[in-house]
Amino acid sequence: MTTTENTWAIPQTPERLYAAALFDLDGVLTPTAEVHMKAWNRMFTDYFTAHGITPEYTDADYYAYVDGKPRYDGVRACLASRGVTLPEGDPSDPAGAETVCGIGNTKNDAFAAILRDEGVSPFPGSVRLLDHLRSLGTEMAVVSSSRNAPDVLAAAGIADRFDVVVDGNVVAHEGVKGKPAPDMFELAASRLGVAGADAVVVEDALSGVAAGAAGDFGLVVGVDRGAGADALRAGGADIVVDDLEELIAQ
Repeated sequence: MTTTENTWAIPQTPERLYAAALFDLDGVLTPTAEVHMKAWNRMFTDYFTAHGITPEYTDADYYAYVDGKPRYDGVRACLASRGVTLPEGDPSDPAGAETVCGIGNTKNDAFAAILRDEGVSPFPGSVRLLDHLRSLGTEMAVVSSSRNAPDVLAAAGIADRFDVVVDGNVVAHEGVKGKPAPDMFELAASRLGVAGADAVVVEDALSGVAAGAAGDFGLVVGVDRGAGADALRAGGADIVVDDLEELIAQ
């Protein structure tokens, strides 16, 4: 890729041109972070109320313990914040089982119901960036902790834009470490045939920017959808934008 071909509105040098973009999904490409937040809130509010667990669950818990992490890691971390420890269980546990996996599966059922009832559309600015990068020949992958990533991509009408998707299913089936470890992003870059140093990580979650910062990536872009620009920078983002359209060179 030549310098004239690569027109991102982000810092580059002739020696380091960004050949790939590794996108988180929820909150970066689609507003499904809101759907996840609703599902987590519904599940934990019901669980905490039924078991007399205090303090009550809030959106602050989502950002602190859940956002960007594999589902069962989020369950475990949030329960631990209330001093609650449960058996791990198995991913095949039914929703409602008194295990980490059972509670996580309850959340997944809530997410699927909200997605089915309300649907999802991608952020317009994100679509414009995807169109722009496709015109440049930039390789693109989705790196999402969610096991629902394929369904979300299909519902949003953008599944055909990504040849590589590294999601929660890959984490489970291949033993890849989830965020905040950099392994998922490293695997995506490898499957695209691109060195990490030539790839840009694009994330809205604190665990996601931490994952990008922990790897040898060319740049970590934070998208502020609620986590806060200062928190994203402190967590490892090199630059922070409010909308992905800001990354298109004018």
